[in-house]
Amino acid sequence: MSGAPEAGAQAKVDCAKVKCIALTFDDGPGEQTPALLDVLKKEKVKATFFLMGKHVEEFPAIARRTAAEGHAVGNHTYGHQSLTSSNDSEILDELRVTQTIIEETTGRRVTMFRPPYGHTDERVLRLAGEQGLAQVMWTGTTLDWKLRDAKRIKAAVLRLAGRDGVILMHDVVPQTVKAMPSIVKELKKRGYHLVTVPTLLGGRRLEAGVSYP
Repeated sequence: MSGAPEAGAQAKVDCAKVKCIALTFDDGPGEQTPALLDVLKKEKVKATFFLMGKHVEEFPAIARRTAAEGHAVGNHTYGHQSLTSSNDSEILDELRVTQTIIEETTGRRVTMFRPPYGHTDERVLRLAGEQGLAQVMWTGTTLDWKLRDAKRIKAAVLRLAGRDGVILMHDVVPQTVKAMPSIVKELKKRGYHLVTVPTLLGGRRLEAGVSYP
């Protein structure tokens, strides 16, 4: 809700004092997302989901559940087009329409976005900032959409894992969801607290027009 504290913030975890990592999932919600949410709920960990507007329209109940269970949600545009090759009005449409769909579906006004394919520049960042959005990139990508193999996806996460890391995955890749129970268990064994991006950043409000991490 717009007047609530930063959505997805986990106040009881202080990442300045403990080893944190943020698992992030793009392109959902999708048919695989409920199984992923089940794993996160069972393990009592939070993640960050960058939602596509057209998929929120297709799976509204899953989007509502994602937000209701305390995960952070962000804008991943409506149709996943490259923003750097779009004109200003197309960029604004992709962001604004998705903002409205997510807010009307989940009751949550999102404050962060992730550009499809990681395609961004100063113009994209400026236009997003005008919409009250901070940009969230990543410190490592699993390339799970290409690997399509649970063991290799798990190995990629563990190779990329580091304190304050932001790991990019996709909840629409079945093998990623399949790998998640063992990924979470191994990260916990290594001493990581699995948190949302806002929690990783100290629970502070992300600044519009600024790129993180």
